[in-house]
Amino acid sequence: MNSENVVKNLRALWRTDRIIADIRMRHMLVGLGLRAFAALIAGFGLLMLELSAYFALVQIWSAISAAAILGVVNFVIAAVLFVITGRPPAGRELELANEIHGSAVDALQIEARAMQSQFTGMVHHPLNSALPLILVPLITIIVKSLKKSKAAAASAAPAAAETN
Repeated sequence: MNSENVVKNLRALWRTDRIIADIRMRHMLVGLGLRAFAALIAGFGLLMLELSAYFALVQIWSAISAAAILGVVNFVIAAVLFVITGRPPAGRELELANEIHGSAVDALQIEARAMQSQFTGMVHHPLNSALPLILVPLITIIVKSLKKSKAAAASAAPAAAETN
């Protein structure tokens, strides 16, 4: 388990989530603006249809057909705008951000599995993880004590020879 990899993958995940949210937010705002404009045009279309009904009562032909045609055209424009805003956002930015997001999640899952296997190995066999940490200092202590005992024995031998 490498904590640098975990941090790097978490940063990548955070950045791609922000990019994806930004792209989707821009798409939603544009769609909302176009839907509001389409609703306004639909309102004008309804107004024109009402105006054409009024002209139908007042006059018989010319003003009625013009207002009805304008109303129908406004409804068609509003319907086209609603269809355009209903499309999902498509673009290389979103595809790239989704791909990086997926790879960061995969890398984090791999790191989590490695951490889990290390933890379960330590729980099931605690000496396997603790033995290298204890063994190296223990060996150095033994080597130092052997060197000291050899040095003490070597210095004791000439002193014993002098007293005889």
